[in-house]
This record gives sequence, C-alpha cells and structure tokens, in this order.
Amino acid sequence: MSFDAKFAAAGSRRALSLSTVAAAVALLGACATTNPGAGVTEATPTHAATAAPAVAAKPGSPQPPAAAQAARPPVDPAAPKPFMEVIKDAKGLDGYFPIWRKDEKVWLEIPLDKIGKPFLFTVNTASSVGERGLYASQMGMHQMVEWRRIGHQIQLVALNTAFRAEGGGKLAVQQAFSPSLLAAGTVASAEHPERKSVLIDAGMFLTDIPGLSTRLELVYRLPYAPDRSNSYFEAGRGDTQLTTLTARMHFFTPRIPAPPLVAPPVPVPTPPQATPDPRSMFVSFVYNFAALPETAMSPRLSDPRLGHFMESFTDLGKDSKPNPRVHYIKRWRLEKADPAAALSEPVKPIVYWLDKNIPPQYRPAVEAGILEWNKAFEKIGFKNAIVAKQQPDDADWDNMDASHASVRWFVGADVGFAIGPSHADPRSGEILDADIGMSDVFVRGGRAFISEDLGPGMSAGLVQAPLIMGSQARSQSQSAEANCNYAQEAAAELDFALDIAEARGEIAPDSPEADAFIFARIKDVVMHEVGHTLGLKHNFKASTTVTQAQLKDQAYTDAHGISGSVMDYNAYNIAAQGEAPTTLNNTQLGPYDYWAIEYAYKPIAADSEAAELAKIASRSTEPALAYADDSDAGNGPNEGIDPLANRFDLGDDPLAYYKKRLKLSQELWARVQNRKPEAGDDPLRRRRSLVNGFNQLYRSAELVGKYVGGMYAVRDLPGSTGRASYKPVEPAKQREALQFLANGLFSADSFKFRPEFLSTLTVDYNEWDRGGPVNVPAAVARVQLVALDRLLSGDTAVRLLDLSSYVPEGQRKGLISLSEVFSTLNNTIWSELKTGGEIDRLRRNLQREHLKRLQSILTKGGGPGVLADAYSLVRLHAVELQGSLKSALAKGGYSVETRAHLAESLDTLSTVLRATMQRV
Repeated sequence: MSFDAKFAAAGSRRALSLSTVAAAVALLGACATTNPGAGVTEATPTHAATAAPAVAAKPGSPQPPAAAQAARPPVDPAAPKPFMEVIKDAKGLDGYFPIWRKDEKVWLEIPLDKIGKPFLFTVNTASSVGERGLYASQMGMHQMVEWRRIGHQIQLVALNTAFRAEGGGKLAVQQAFSPSLLAAGTVASAEHPERKSVLIDAGMFLTDIPGLSTRLELVYRLPYAPDRSNSYFEAGRGDTQLTTLTARMHFFTPRIPAPPLVAPPVPVPTPPQATPDPRSMFVSFVYNFAALPETAMSPRLSDPRLGHFMESFTDLGKDSKPNPRVHYIKRWRLEKADPAAALSEPVKPIVYWLDKNIPPQYRPAVEAGILEWNKAFEKIGFKNAIVAKQQPDDADWDNMDASHASVRWFVGADVGFAIGPSHADPRSGEILDADIGMSDVFVRGGRAFISEDLGPGMSAGLVQAPLIMGSQARSQSQSAEANCNYAQEAAAELDFALDIAEARGEIAPDSPEADAFIFARIKDVVMHEVGHTLGLKHNFKASTTVTQAQLKDQAYTDAHGISGSVMDYNAYNIAAQGEAPTTLNNTQLGPYDYWAIEYAYKPIAADSEAAELAKIASRSTEPALAYADDSDAGNGPNEGIDPLANRFDLGDDPLAYYKKRLKLSQELWARVQNRKPEAGDDPLRRRRSLVNGFNQLYRSAELVGKYVGGMYAVRDLPGSTGRASYKPVEPAKQREALQFLANGLFSADSFKFRPEFLSTLTVDYNEWDRGGPVNVPAAVARVQLVALDRLLSGDTAVRLLDLSSYVPEGQRKGLISLSEVFSTLNNTIWSELKTGGEIDRLRRNLQREHLKRLQSILTKGGGPGVLADAYSLVRLHAVELQGSLKSALAKGGYSVETRAHLAESLDTLSTVLRATMQRV
C-alpha cells in the first residue's frame, strides 16, 4: 500500500484527523512569544492578545503610549509557522512520533515531553543491490538516542552508552565521552497549543545515516553518494510504541572510470554487476523510532563459562573495582503469567513472524526450527514461550519494523548465508527486536548452489573455486554478533553428502530422500539462527561431546543428535565406505542449548540470583557442556590454539574425523571418475564433485595444523575447579597430526586423477566468464599451503619453544620440539632427495612454496613473533637442505624437469643463506 493510501486508511480510525485539531487554529495567531524553557519562539493560546498582527495606525488617530510600544515584543522573522498552517491539507498517521504527509513533504510530530527522553533508533535495510554483501532484509545499526533542541534546530543525538557511571559521577563521564550527531534539521512549526508538540521536517532522514556510501566504496572502490533529490519516503507505520519510516534512497556516482592500461598489482573490484546501470542504485532504509520500556528489565550478568551475546560497557562510577567492565547478557523479557505454577504460559511470548516471501513448501521446516526451542524453555517452567506466526500474503506491514521479530527470506546474485542479529536495550540487555535473514540457499537445495549457481568464491569461506574454476573470490564483513555463515557452510556440507550418497547409488538428486535432507538442513540452520536471536553465541566445542562410536550408532544419534549443541557448526555425519548409514545432521537441541537457556531465562528471585547463576554455571566441568566461542576457534595461522575448538568437525577425536574426510573425498573422486557421462547430464556435475572434495580437504588441512604446538583450553574461573587453564596437546597426538599432513595431504599420491577424467570436465558455455580446464595443481596447493603456513608461523614456533614451561620437569621427556617439526617438513617435502625419485609437478609446487617461506624467514626474520631461537633453527635446517640438494644434483639421473628444478632450488636457497637479514 502506498504511503498516501496508508495515511488515508488510517485517517478514519486514528485520533489525528484534521477535524480534531482544526479548532485550535483560531488560538494560534500569527505572532509568537518567547518560551524561555524551550529556548525557541513559539505560538501559545495564552498570549493571543500579543499575538495579534500589528496594523499601521491611520494618520491623526491616537497613538499608543510609548511604554506600550516598548512592551510589545519584536516579531522574529525566523519564528516557525503555526502548526496547523504547516500541515494544512496533510494526511496524518498516529504513532510514537506521529507522521504527517502532504505530497512529497513528510513531517514527524515531536511531543515536547519526549525531547530529551531516550528511545531506540534502528536502521534496517529492506531492499538493496543484491550482491557482494549488499543484500535485502538485513538488520543494521541501532542506538539509544534522544531529541535535542537548540533554538530553532532539532538534533537526533546518539547517546554514549559505552561509558557509564552507575555508582555516581555521571557528569564527569558525560564530559569525558562525547555523544554523536546522527541527523539534524530546523523545527518546522510552532508548538501546538493542545498537543504540546512541534513538527520537524523528516527530510533530515533522506541522508546516508547508516554510512552506506563507505560500504559501497569498500566493495566497489567507487565514490557513491546519496542523491537526496531522487530519494523519497515510500512507507510509514506507527503505534503507541513505534514509528517507522521507510526511505527509498538513491545512491549514484557520476562516472565509472576506465580500466587501467596496465594491470595493477592488486586486483581492482569490478563495478556493480547486479544493477542495470552501475552508476545508479536504490536502497530502502527502514528507520524505526521505538519507545524503550518505561522500566528497564533487571539485567543478568554474564559468565564466561558459557556463551551469550552481551551488552558491555565501562562503569566508571566506582574506583573500588580493578576491572570496570560490565557485561549484561542479551535476552528477551520472559515472565510467567502464573509465577507459582511449575509450568506456565509467559505474560508475553517471543513471537517470530515467518516472512511471506518464504516459499510455502519450506515454511513447515522453518517453523519446526523455531519451535524446537520450546523444549528448552519447558525445562525451566515456560509453556509456549516461543510462537511462530505466518505473515499474511496480503499484509501491508513490513516485518523489518522494530515490532516484529521475523525470519526473513531474501535472494541475491551471489548470496548463500543466514544471519541472526538482534537489537537490545543498552540499559539492560533486553532484546527488543530480531530479524533472521535466510537466503534462498534452501530453494536451490542441493549441491549445485555453492559450486554452480552461487558462483565460485562469492561468499566467505568459499574460496575454493578460484583455483579450479577461475572466478574471483571475495569476503563479506558482518558485525561480530551477526557474523554467521552456517547456512552457506551447511550447504557445502550437504553438497558433499549428496555427492557421496549419489555416487554410492544410495539416493537420487530429485528423490523424496533428497527432499528430506533439505528439510532437515533448513530446520538445522533455523535452530542455529534462532539460537542467536535468543542471545546465544556459537559453541565450537559442542561437536566433541559425542564419541566416534556413538556417531556410528543410529539409535544413539536419532535419540540424542550428533552434537552437544545446535550452536556449533556441525559437519554431516557421513558413514565411511562399508559402514552402515546413520543420522546425517543435527535435528534437535543438545545439552548445552538447554543449559545456556536455563542460565539466561530461568526465573530467579533477585535476592538469590547471584548464587543460583553461579550454581548453574558451575556445571561447566560436565563433559556434555564443553564450550568455546569464535575467538577460540580462529582458523588462521595466528589464531586458535585448541584443536578441539573448530568449525565443522565431528566427534571427540577431530583428527580422526579429518582422516575420514580425506578417505571420503578420495572415494568420491574414484566413484565420479568411474561413472561415465551420459546424455542429458548437467555439464558441471562432475566438476562440482571435484570441487566439493577439495573443499573438505582444505578445511581439514586448516584445522589439523592446530594440533602441532596446540594447547587445550578450559574456561574455569579462578578457584572454581583447580584444573589447568592451558594444557599442551599430548606429544603423540601432535606427531600423529604432523604425520597425517606429511603422508596424507603433502603427498602427491592423495591427488591422482585420470587424464580421461580431467579431459572430459567441460564448462558452461552459456556463461561469459566460463573458465577453462580445471587447475588441479592450484587446488592441491590451496590445501597444502594453509597447513604449511600454520606450521611455519611465528605463533606455532613460540608455542613449541614454550611447551616445556607448561609441563612439570619430570614429564618433559618425549615432548615434540620445533627442530623436530622443521626436520619433518624437510624430510617430507623433499623426500625425493633421499629416494632419488622423480619430482612431479605437484611436488615441485610444494617445494617451491616451502622455499618461499624459508626465504621470508631468513631474509626478513619471519616478521613479528619469530624468536631468535626459531630463526636460528630455520637457518640450521636450511643449511642441511642445501647440502641435500647438492648431493642429489651430484648423483644425477633425473629428468630435465627435475634437474632444472633442483638446480633452481639450490641456487635460490644458497642466495638466501648468503643474504643479509632485514631486522624487523
């Protein structure tokens, strides 16, 4: 419904019709008096006599006394016009801040008693560009704000909630830390004499308040700017606690620069590909002005032994605490209608609206994922705590407003993720709104989405295909709370599982069994994202709470699931060749999920809350409640030290899981190579299977390296258990991981493909950027180098050198050393120097990359973090490698390719060893 139609429909049922306020016109007059309290010239009915317009006296008529002339206030030419004059012929819509519209002009009505009163201001994106992280249905910024009036100016000011003074000294904190101005404009009318309100021009919101122009510049490296003249308000809605304005914003750039004549050293992003003209795009911002609860919810302090999103701030009100940081967990206000009942309906349930864009066939799965959480709330006494409702197809309201928690369905040219952000009251952590964004990754449902429809490398974590298909990779940035790519990774997992099942002949891609897989995946991802909107963080240790034996027992997995939490990134439980199939993915909440909900939502009397919460959190030592968040599971070479805290592993022995995935990838490749192409086949079918296998190995290589120099970490509080916070990984396990890399992922034998297979991997000739022959060496290098980088990183070196410091003196025998790691790499990567065997292309690539990393360490010190002891050991083993290269060349008998490679390697290494190191 159009903005005007909304107002017209509302006019018959709202109290804001012009007939209600027209009688006030006679009281307003045309002149004004000064309101000393507000500091602005305003018209008031109590000064009607002085408000009468001045009339020139006729010649000869009596003149008023000089004193009377002096007492008459001067007319302020800048004074705002009377309220009713401004909105004459305008249509009104009631709300927290009523809206008025006439033609293209829109005003907000601001009651004077709400100036200086905090409320919540949020900006969501209803429609967008459709690519590179610029998608529709996304929650955006939220701030606690207030209106401030300075003379004829009105300001929307974001209050600084990061620094507070809860125990006194608020003035000092206010003076120390600045607020921020979000929008400003002139007061558009004098005060209404009855309503005690003024009008402001809503045009102040036809600006780039969310800062999208910076995001556009980051994505496209082009200077896009908001175009106010072609921007407008397209919708509005209101009730007593909310006003919503939807602004259709036009962004443009004057010109697209010509491509450089010489290719730059760093690839330049292309202009927008999803818009008809890359110079112009429209984005719809949903501005929400929402009342904060009159009484803030009682906050609940966080405990680091389990994971909840937090409202964190620095409390400078007291100097008695050494750590002034305060963390309130984020949670919905949930209260029993009958506090005395063991099981009670809530006073107000948590309602999730299913977006009308969700395809009907998937709505039952989405609803099932939402309602699964009721099981956790029933454990703490709430019946029907969560309700799922379907937005009617003819609904004239947008669930991007701040009064509807929702599951939104959106599409994009390169999208494949789901996110579960929320907006909370900064005073208490009370969640007030949440909008789960689900891309149409489910509609595309199968293996084709990530590898074919999505396009290689278009989303975070999907950088496999540039090495195989030749497309450009890019990543997207989200806030820490919303940064969840479980949906896209789960899609990749399903692709691999379906590939395996289809290759074994266990399932047809369009069969009911395949549909059941997709339904289960939807429920799994929805459970995960709803968990985020209930306040729960990721738990990347939950998958280790189920044993490898239990994963093979379908009776167990059907009853208990395959992981301790839906908040982990759970891999698919694919049976190895010859094993009986079992439950593939998570279909229910785990023990950790019940525990985290209990801590956040269990009704507890205020006088016993601290003790009861401590009692709940003390269960963290139970094996089924193991917990680690994103900071623990970092996968880069300089992040993550605990090999049990990972994304997408499965079972209590992640290393065994990685070995199994290598075998599954090799099984998939063997079956695909044995299957002959048939008429009518998808031309990219077999290429996709190749990609999916490499995806699994890349992830495995990335994580298995964490064992070497790794430390098990637990989140105990001081004095709570007596356990060590950090414990080195067992030496035998570190060596097992090192040997798996050496004999498995570093071995060329793990990546053998028949020429007859590679030569038949065609491309999609309907696409312009169709790629060419597959690049297997590049794909293999991607798998190998992520592990090599971790093993040669400064952080790994530091931990290996310091391991003995964490082990009692009598137990240090047999510890793995940094020298042992370097020696293993030399012997493994350059094994042909001792056997005298030929060195094929895959191995030559790995050896060159090894030399590049040695060169970096030896000439630049390896960068920050590489200790002198590590540098000296690298040099020692490089000298030994130099000697081995000399001996191999002296023996001879190699092919010309191998001989050339050895000579070049020897020359490179000798030059490096003679070079002067650049001290960093």
